Amino acid sequence: MDFSLSEAQRELRGSILEFARSELSGSMRARDKAGEFDRAGWDKCAEFGIQGLPMPSAYGGSELGIVECLIAMQTLGYACPDAGLLFVLNSHMWTCELPIALFGTDAQKQRYLPAMVRGERIGCHAMTEPDSGSDAFSLRTLATKVDGGYRLTGAKTFVSNGPIADVFLVFATVNPKRGWAGVTAFLVDRGTPGLSPSKPLEKLGLKTAPTGELHLEDCFVPDDAVLGKLGGGSAVFNAEMGWERSCLFAGHLGAMQRQLETCVQYAKDRKQFGKPIGSYQGIAHKIADMRLRVELGELIL
Repeated sequence: MDFSLSEAQRELRGSILEFARSELSGSMRARDKAGEFDRAGWDKCAEFGIQGLPMPSAYGGSELGIVECLIAMQTLGYACPDAGLLFVLNSHMWTCELPIALFGTDAQKQRYLPAMVRGERIGCHAMTEPDSGSDAFSLRTLATKVDGGYRLTGAKTFVSNGPIADVFLVFATVNPKRGWAGVTAFLVDRGTPGLSPSKPLEKLGLKTAPTGELHLEDCFVPDDAVLGKLGGGSAVFNAEMGWERSCLFAGHLGAMQRQLETCVQYAKDRKQFGKPIGSYQGIAHKIADMRLRVELGELIL
């Protein structure tokens, strides 16, 4: 089986590598210490076309497939040291933008996708709750049917992009007795009465990727805010997770490659007992193991 890249894929990787090295490779120490999101870097990515990579051309996207998107995110992970910025991009693209492209009505796509592709609106995904994490479909956020729409009431936590998002993909149940079959996805705009995003949570890592809580108190959304089918939230969730769990890790794989190269160079430059430390088996074996992990990770993805 041939895993080599096509000419078009090599050109894609080369162009993204050049972009990331010239525009996204600066120091992030001050921003990391302050927990500050790199909005300027985000805007540069949008101008280059990152946010539109998998999106239909009708909405300004490039219509790239999953392999090309993996290559793109792996290359960004290699050349951009700001893992938080990449996390924001992944959350926006795979857990909000892509579900709209896959399940949205024509009106929803036209309303949201062009601005999201241009980077003018940031998306987020609100599934996890204080008492509902891995068991996602036991969530308690309730969507009560009223005249002309639904009223959402509940709380979400660990919402990636939540503090800076403009579009919230909120999962709520229309019937708790139906379990996963009652879960429904809703598109909610920032500024909607009853929607209250929190300030960023304090974290040990990924400090430049804002993560927060979300409170919904009698938050009215119209009928056309439903994404996909009523009770079809599980289909939306499963479709987006397939992309997100691949493309997110592609960025980490790129970072692993960068770290490996850094270690190899250090092993060549650092000398002990008159020889580079890489000439000693204790170090050489560690580097070989690192290389194997990178190769295995790439094959798995």
